[in-house]
Amino acid sequence: MAREGTTGAGGREDTTGAGGSGWEFEDDRGVRVTLPRRPERIVAYAQIAAALWDEGVRPAGHFGSQHDGDTPDPAKSGLLPLDEVPYYGAGGALHIERLLAADPELLVGVTYDGKSLYGVDERVAEELAARVPVVALDVGPGRGLGEVAARLVELALALGAVPAEGADQLAGAGERLRAVAGSGAEVRVLALSPAGADTAYLARGTVWPDLRALAEQGVTLVAPPAGEGMNWATGGWADALALAPGIVLTDVRANAARPDVFGNTDGWRALADAAVVVPWNPELPPSRSAQARFFETLADAIGRARGE
Repeated sequence: MAREGTTGAGGREDTTGAGGSGWEFEDDRGVRVTLPRRPERIVAYAQIAAALWDEGVRPAGHFGSQHDGDTPDPAKSGLLPLDEVPYYGAGGALHIERLLAADPELLVGVTYDGKSLYGVDERVAEELAARVPVVALDVGPGRGLGEVAARLVELALALGAVPAEGADQLAGAGERLRAVAGSGAEVRVLALSPAGADTAYLARGTVWPDLRALAEQGVTLVAPPAGEGMNWATGGWADALALAPGIVLTDVRANAARPDVFGNTDGWRALADAAVVVPWNPELPPSRSAQARFFETLADAIGRARGE
């Protein structure tokens, strides 16, 4: 982590901390953090911690959201080494004093509404902001995965990361996915989050940055009819099957229901028999390499769905 100079519109650094301009970064809420030197001890929301790791920044710790528990969720953690990077809890059970005892110099979270820090109670967010500089990256509706990833890279460079080869990896994976998606019979892709033996949350594809990124590569997404629910539509397994997907992306985060618990139901078995089931993390780390891995996974799944 040794890189000096200007990082772009969002961040600027002076690693000496003596004279110069110091370090600053304007986040996606319009909050500008200014520090005398580049922060090195970074604690981040799990999704961002995993992405920073991919881009060459080693977090000093991470935390989860109100959907997480006392231990980190491997599905959300990407390649982050969970045995090396401390976890400080989640949501209302966030261990604030233990986190602060680690002397973080910057806390990085996400926002879905462009205003509030996601995953922690408002009171906790205010306490953290009063004691640690906080930046938040917007991952909410309307944000493309490429846009989120670009901001993550900008932050990583501002934090001293050396430019990685992620851009080439992503370009190659995108080229392969476009070629596979356009080279044979159409394969319909449905994303969902299991809720139990009789219920699933069916994703509205245009809302999720990673699903929109698939559509931009020529993948055919299917979604439930318009109705209540911005991100999901609640339905049964028959509703999912009626959409005739060839691939089902199923939420494997710890807060989603597990097929090994309800998988003997007729509805789930019919869907799993009709489609290729692929594990899906709706909170994909917004790094270029994580996006590339996601594209490669979909390209492989399309091939399997076609029987290739």
